[in-house]
Amino acid sequence: MLVLLLRRAGLAIMVALSVSMLCFILSNVAVDPALALAGDSPTEADLQALRERYKLDRPLPERYAAYLARLVAGDLGTSQLTGEPVARMLADRIGVTASLALAAILLALAIALPAGVAAAANRGGWTDRVISFVVAVVQALPGFWAALLLIIAFGVKLRWLPISGSGTLAHFVLPTVALSLYALPALTRLTRSGMVQALDADYIRTARAMGLPARAILFKNALRNALLPVVSLGAVQFGFMLGGSIVIESIFAIHGIGYLAWQSMIRSDMPVIQAVVLMISLTYIVLTFLSDVLNTALDPRLKRGAA
Repeated sequence: MLVLLLRRAGLAIMVALSVSMLCFILSNVAVDPALALAGDSPTEADLQALRERYKLDRPLPERYAAYLARLVAGDLGTSQLTGEPVARMLADRIGVTASLALAAILLALAIALPAGVAAAANRGGWTDRVISFVVAVVQALPGFWAALLLIIAFGVKLRWLPISGSGTLAHFVLPTVALSLYALPALTRLTRSGMVQALDADYIRTARAMGLPARAILFKNALRNALLPVVSLGAVQFGFMLGGSIVIESIFAIHGIGYLAWQSMIRSDMPVIQAVVLMISLTYIVLTFLSDVLNTALDPRLKRGAA
């Protein structure tokens, strides 16, 4: 097991380095940093002065090495607009986004797991068909459109919930529901397919022949094995929700990482955009690694395979 985890950790580090290199190239090659810093109508002398001041005239590998050194030290740069350290800007907002994403993934799992189990237990029946239809509709519905429908229904028409801001828990209800729709279809389908495969396995037929209760077979035997891929997908979906929060936070005016990224893109604040992209990407990598660790702990076959 240790060998497998070390191998996965090495792969995660390589992917993280690749992501940092891609972020650096996009922000330093695709866009001229000096031009972004200079503002409107800069002269060539202004641009040259900025390049010398921020060491943008040095070779790209040397600048990338300095960039990595700053990242290791926790220095994500300084906002071009406010002059505030980007690390501080992210730290002030990460709690809001993480809370929203965590609530959304828990809501998605709370709906997807029972729905997937019910669909698999009634395979081919009306329950299975209804759940599959609802999942298809949710998957086809764009996230921003679902958010707008929720605002119109529960915020404008019924006036049950606030539609903007993050002052109270009530402000997070509609954004949580809207964000959970990103992960709900995939989690439901994966739970259903895993349960169908588990229910067709030999050990389930043996358990039925031994007279074990149907509920115990369904939840204690089949669901435990069906949960392994759902764990991996849930971790990836949580990272995806951090990126999807850009749309949701912008619509509901929630001042988290997503709202900060949207404002930075409008104002072309490259250091902030670069830091947000890097943070979300690294979150994906860490969560994927942790899901591998959890799956290895839950599935003895992975331990034997790594031996």
